[in-house]
Amino acid sequence: MAASSPSFDRYGSVLPASPVVLSVPHAGRDYPLALRAALRVPMAAVTILEDRHIDAVALAAHSGETMLIQRRARAWIDLNRSELERDPAIDEGAVWTALSQTSSKVRGGLGLVPRRVAGAGELWRRRLDAYDVAARIREDHRPYHAELATALAAAQARFGAAVLLDLHSMPSLGPGKPRIVIGDRFGRSANACFVAAIEAVVEATGHPVALNTPYAGGHILESHARPTSGVHAVQIEFDRSLYLDPAGDGPGDGLAATAAVLRRIIDTLAEAAAGPLSVAAE
Repeated sequence: MAASSPSFDRYGSVLPASPVVLSVPHAGRDYPLALRAALRVPMAAVTILEDRHIDAVALAAHSGETMLIQRRARAWIDLNRSELERDPAIDEGAVWTALSQTSSKVRGGLGLVPRRVAGAGELWRRRLDAYDVAARIREDHRPYHAELATALAAAQARFGAAVLLDLHSMPSLGPGKPRIVIGDRFGRSANACFVAAIEAVVEATGHPVALNTPYAGGHILESHARPTSGVHAVQIEFDRSLYLDPAGDGPGDGLAATAAVLRRIIDTLAEAAAGPLSVAAE
């Protein structure tokens, strides 16, 4: 039987053009029929889970780096959760194994398969079949992470260091609050030189920036970062009002400027990866 095509798009050549590898795990807008049929809420309730059109920002900024963009919707499976973060309140498979992880995200309804969203409540008409969730892990979650690991290993082998830039977007935090949030797992996922480089780029734009609060990075950083071995990982959250239209639905007038900021971040990280601190032990 022929292997099915992956549920993500890969950009860049096989031989990495840059030490920077881009990941866009939450912008997917592919909602399988099985998902639509199982919903107890309108589709608009689950699209709230999307990092709406951050893939458009990434594509506009892209210039040859290895980049993965997930097509499948986050409501189907969340690539930024461990495959063990299965919610026993909705997932039949979670009660089969003692290995499942009841994290704060799972308790809040945002586990491997999201159970609820703020303002809409519970998402599903019925409990999820264990074999169905296992298939999503096998067909969507593991291939993305395997390809990401391969890309990082190739970049590290060619350049001596690799930097994973995990791209997300966030609702506005309010007047005077950060509009870009950098996450490095509180210093655990990347050498400080990379975070400082990103902060300098953002500060030059005049946008307020924060580190690790309220977003420090999730499973993608935790599972792929190995800074003492030269593989670093940083998450960036962009305020959606920076690049979406006033309705918050489609790309807006600020997309080009936001993509230009991202492009400067990528270039700055690539330059920093060539420095001696990038491969130094933490």
